[in-house]
Amino acid sequence: MTVMAPGTPVTPVTRLTVLYDAQCPLCVHVRAWLLRQHQLVPIELVPAGSQEARRRFPGLDHDATLAEITVVGDAGQIYRGTSAWIVCLWALAEHRPRAHWLATPAGAPFARACVLAAAKWREATAPSCADGRCGAPAGHG
Repeated sequence: MTVMAPGTPVTPVTRLTVLYDAQCPLCVHVRAWLLRQHQLVPIELVPAGSQEARRRFPGLDHDATLAEITVVGDAGQIYRGTSAWIVCLWALAEHRPRAHWLATPAGAPFARACVLAAAKWREATAPSCADGRCGAPAGHG
């Protein structure tokens, strides 16, 4: 997570948009899992690189969002990679305590290892993911 300087105003996150690769079987599976969870903070899932994502977030590098999970908070907060996974867990009732721990110095190495493992699995199961897009047949997602 982001460390703020003392006295910096904090804008609470009240809604999250997860940009996921709709052509990646792992990403689509995680999307479905997120939708089944009890959310403390509403999560909306939008295909990365889609016209909808480009319309909502014109300043983002949309090619990068296909290669790495990106989450956007309702006040413009941007989370990528490990921080994106942690903020997704933080938004879920059952997983918020785990997210708090993963954001600590003790939990950070575990969080990073999980994200790297997911990236390796994604690469191993869909070799075309090397270019940032998985090789799932069109129409999935």
